[in-house]
Amino acid sequence: MQAENIQILGIVIAAFVAAVLFGWILWWILRKKETPLDEMEGVEFEQYCAELLRNRGFIDVKLTKASGDFGVDILAEKDGVTYAIQCKRYADPVGVKAVQEAFAGREYYDRMVGAVLTNQYFTAPAVAAAKKLKILLWDRGYLDSMIEERRV
Repeated sequence: MQAENIQILGIVIAAFVAAVLFGWILWWILRKKETPLDEMEGVEFEQYCAELLRNRGFIDVKLTKASGDFGVDILAEKDGVTYAIQCKRYADPVGVKAVQEAFAGREYYDRMVGAVLTNQYFTAPAVAAAKKLKILLWDRGYLDSMIEERRV
């Protein structure tokens, strides 16, 4: 009788582990699934982000010129706060360079807040640099919430 209970317990544990593993694999595949957002060219992504910001109540939203933009792609304002925003449409996590560009652009354009907006996530060094330089990091989760808010 005890051997049967152990065997049943083993089956239950194996089924549980298989379900967790299946769930994790499914989550990983869905997380990695590309969307039209991930296929945009750089300038198209910047224009899309500018429109999302307008829809979220940002005013005076302007795209900087493509070259010589001093590190940022969008200048905007919301609730009296001015922003310098660097947009990065990447296939991989965003690193420190984007944070440095947002910092430089914030200083050059004399804006109150610098931010990096991306379709990806940030590397640990980028997060550390952003904290030190006081740069906002708006990652894929934040971008998705902006898109979802737009649909409502």
